[in-house]
Amino acid sequence: MTNESVNTETIEELRISTIDPNAPAKERKEFPGWLYGILFVVFDAIGVAALQIGVSQSATRVKLSNNMWLTGWGFVTKMFTNLNFVAVLNLILWGVLYVILLMLINRFWIATPIFLAVTFIIAVIEHFKVSIRYEAILPSDLNFLKADAGNLMSFMPAGAQWTILLAVVIFVAFIALFVFLNHRDGRHGKLFRGDDKQSRSLNAIVRLLLIIVPGTFFTLYSMQVSTVGSWAKTFSSAMGDMPSMWDSVYDAQRNGPMVAFTRQLNPKVMVKPDDYSEETMKEVAARYEKEAKKINASRTENMTDSTVIYVLSESFSDPSRVPGLKVNKDSMPNIRSIKENTTSGLMLSSGYGGGTANLEYMGLTGLSMSNFDSSLTSPYQQLVPSEHWTPTINQLWGASKNSIGLHPYESSMYSRATNYKKFGFSHFYTLTGPDVISHQDKIDDSPYVSDEATYESTIEEVKKTDGNQFLQVITMQNHMPYHDWYKNNDFKAESTTDTPLEDDEKESIET
Repeated sequence: MTNESVNTETIEELRISTIDPNAPAKERKEFPGWLYGILFVVFDAIGVAALQIGVSQSATRVKLSNNMWLTGWGFVTKMFTNLNFVAVLNLILWGVLYVILLMLINRFWIATPIFLAVTFIIAVIEHFKVSIRYEAILPSDLNFLKADAGNLMSFMPAGAQWTILLAVVIFVAFIALFVFLNHRDGRHGKLFRGDDKQSRSLNAIVRLLLIIVPGTFFTLYSMQVSTVGSWAKTFSSAMGDMPSMWDSVYDAQRNGPMVAFTRQLNPKVMVKPDDYSEETMKEVAARYEKEAKKINASRTENMTDSTVIYVLSESFSDPSRVPGLKVNKDSMPNIRSIKENTTSGLMLSSGYGGGTANLEYMGLTGLSMSNFDSSLTSPYQQLVPSEHWTPTINQLWGASKNSIGLHPYESSMYSRATNYKKFGFSHFYTLTGPDVISHQDKIDDSPYVSDEATYESTIEEVKKTDGNQFLQVITMQNHMPYHDWYKNNDFKAESTTDTPLEDDEKESIET
């Protein structure tokens, strides 16, 4: 072949397509804004559901027989059955924090797993605390973390590793989902985008506003929701929040962990008097000390030289003193006989027919509920946990070994288990322990331990030592609801007015 023939041959052009790694992939469509909105609501709901599951486990402990322990499903369905939207309130509060996190990171597929990770951790902790102490997470637990964080592992319940493993598996599944969605999303979860300086500045301002405004709302809500008459309290109540301060777990189940927790962050205790000062309080103390010396001048005995048994009896009253009511026989002949031969009298009570724990608090501390703000409805739940020290009468007996508490029911009710330690009680005997009350007999069909059994346990404690003690006894025999539990009950009640008693009223009085 000649050179000339080579030059005249047709040379075909070979074209090779190349891919610019920096160029956007055309096959990846960007997720629209409305889809992010839907996903936000979905993951917010998943977060609220996880928290609800954390407190909605089936309890093996005793429960008030008229309580309805709501499941997560009931938490949602009551929106339609009772027009109660407390579930939506939880979505709003948890969603506010979710929005702030999204604005801080500006990456949907990074912020969301962080949000769920925090949610799952809190839910697992709730589950553990309910399992061990039958108590939901409270603001006072944050103080515990500061003081005793190193011993957290010792508070793990049996089988905790399986709960943790399940949470990790679920979270890993979500991570896999987020990686996939991030790969499919052409914008990779970036919520605010802009290449030019003006766009970046505008985006920064919008993001800042979406941090400040929700953050301000959440802060103001948390600081005011426990104050009667505040906008936050009104809003919370309108959404269906019904505080159940006697039981933190039931409160969290009924109203949602987030709502129950924020309600206890900043309770308004009392209005500070204008002349309140250290000097004023010293003058008040000196005045009472002077009066005490006058009263004690003629006394030869000290109360602490004896053993005192302080009994708070459920629903105990004298029906013969109730206007418009007549009963067929005396319900307390033995007590009347004892009263005739010892110091006795009547007591003015600030409450009747309820609020047992508040009367208990007033009896132990000498502090009247009338001195507190109306927003403070349960000192045991809203005040005592945040106090470094609480003055209680049992401390007059000196060392904690001389103070014993007995309550034949759930130790976590009104946070008594932790509060009694703060009051200086060495033991608090209940049905659930850790100190278990010895006698637990009941009468006929009653679900509650009888007074007789409670007093037997009390006498046993008195006999354990020759020293003087203070024993706080809270009975349960006559706790509500009032049903026909007792056989051979021959008490009959009737009205002495023109209005006869309703059937439910008769049953409550006669039982």
